[in-house]
Amino acid sequence: MLIDNFLHLNPVANPMQELRTDLAAANLAPLWDMMRKLAPRGPEGGGEPVHWNWKTLRSKGLRAAELITAEQAERRVLVLENPAFAGEGKATNSLYAGIQILLPGEIAPSHRHTASAIRLIMEGQGAYTAVDGERVTMFPGDFVVTPTGSFHDHGNDGREPVLWLDGLDVFIVNLLNSAFGEDHPDRQQPILREEGASAAQFAAGILPAGFQAGSPRSSVFIWPYERSRQALWSLTRNERIDSALGGGLRFVDPATGKSPVRTMTAGMRMLPAGFAGDNYRSISGAVMAVVEGRGRIAFDGLKPLELGPGDVFVVPSWRWHSFEASEDMVVFAFSDEELQRHLGFWREERAARRS
Repeated sequence: MLIDNFLHLNPVANPMQELRTDLAAANLAPLWDMMRKLAPRGPEGGGEPVHWNWKTLRSKGLRAAELITAEQAERRVLVLENPAFAGEGKATNSLYAGIQILLPGEIAPSHRHTASAIRLIMEGQGAYTAVDGERVTMFPGDFVVTPTGSFHDHGNDGREPVLWLDGLDVFIVNLLNSAFGEDHPDRQQPILREEGASAAQFAAGILPAGFQAGSPRSSVFIWPYERSRQALWSLTRNERIDSALGGGLRFVDPATGKSPVRTMTAGMRMLPAGFAGDNYRSISGAVMAVVEGRGRIAFDGLKPLELGPGDVFVVPSWRWHSFEASEDMVVFAFSDEELQRHLGFWREERAARRS
């Protein structure tokens, strides 16, 4: 305002500044000073595109394993930090991501916390995760979930390092001041059910007779890549694929048809060799990883990023991007889409590919 500007230049008589001072002393503030910060015209805080080459992630992860044990660290993880949120540990504005490393013979002790976790196994065999009394062996490409409040521990009975991508909704939990955590009395929780019990009861188009409709979830917490890959290949051969996203699937609880995590959506997409996708953006920033194949992603105004197996990258909220595949490429992604849809905030846009 002209009057406000004039008064600002004449501090001797500046009633507006006096008002601001008086308001601050009473723990009050004028909305007009922060209106556009609180209610911007569009999404502004999604962070930057980031790309981590798998060779770099692997080498630095193994270097960390030389210096600290899994038990000393409780969880030996390299945090994937977006430079737009330096020092905050965020991959996107709402989500955490990291690379966890477990050497042969190591155990990551049992604990639980409010934050839910999802995992994509990146490399190595012989490791397992135990959740709520059941243990599963993990293989590359497998998708694994640790639901909120569930005791979980990891171990590596194999002969090689095992690395996986972690994703957590910890910043959503912390925003609501809802974080709790607890160590299990034992290093490893008791195993109460045989391996594969949950999949046998829930993942074959059947339900246990006593399962109640409306239950929040089944006990399934692993989706093997063998099945996911078969579904993707069938999808791209037999169905029309999205012009921007390729052939996609999302992981759901087999008993509810909903995401196994209430705050996050996770899935995989298949981009056939030669695919050149339209431009796309959505309100949900995503963390993605190449499971197999090669291609690239282009963001407006930036040089395209070359993508290969194991590479991890961030697609920020409401940022135009497009995919190309030089060979059949499978991409894993997780985001806060589930929460955005539940709250009625979800929005996406497609546009013709830009030259």
